[in-house]
Amino acid sequence: MKSLSHTNGNGLYESLSTPAYSIAEASRLTRIGRWSVSRWLRGYRYGGGEQGPVIHRSIPVELTYASFLDLVDLLYVKILIERGFSLQTIRKIADEAHEYLGTFHFASKKFFTSNDKVFLELPDSMVTLLSDGQRAIGVIVKQVFDKLDFEDATGFDFAQRWYPEGKNGFIVIDPQISFGRPTLIGHSIATHNIYDLYLGENKQIDPVSEWFNIPAQEIMAAVQFERSLWT
Repeated sequence: MKSLSHTNGNGLYESLSTPAYSIAEASRLTRIGRWSVSRWLRGYRYGGGEQGPVIHRSIPVELTYASFLDLVDLLYVKILIERGFSLQTIRKIADEAHEYLGTFHFASKKFFTSNDKVFLELPDSMVTLLSDGQRAIGVIVKQVFDKLDFEDATGFDFAQRWYPEGKNGFIVIDPQISFGRPTLIGHSIATHNIYDLYLGENKQIDPVSEWFNIPAQEIMAAVQFERSLWT
């Protein structure tokens, strides 16, 4: 089992794990309610007792900011809940995945669900979590994975970029670009900066396109994305 190092030559892990998103920002980007984001990241009280976080973080639990890896973990928790898994079961999934990977992050490998199973892809097989390590092949749902880029620069295949509208869209969230704010692919310009100028130009696309020298279609995509974060 690998042992997670918090340092590496290019500082990639630090950028992935640096607290950069407020609870409100994490909620808007993931489309998860603020209360759920806070509970899953920081724990909560239930039935007179303390319930620990669903997501294991490398930063103090009391911090009210999330890292890029936390954002991706939130996406996985969201889809697992939508597939019918309880928070208690998701905690067990994280614990068992840790035995295989040496990290609790769902963002570290390809997690999939099929019916009532959760699959973890290893180099030579598919392991069914919560089933004593049984090898399995099943119907794979890739609602989160297809929107992420995974690379092995950290030694853990951590997710390094998230395309919230899919890889055929224009928006990317990369912790190494614009402090992890959503940007237009290939331009490194934060969508909120584009949206601010759009509002300043009386909601006209063409002046913004000319100012940034970016095609109007991409400017419109940035505007629509920013609008979607507040609806």
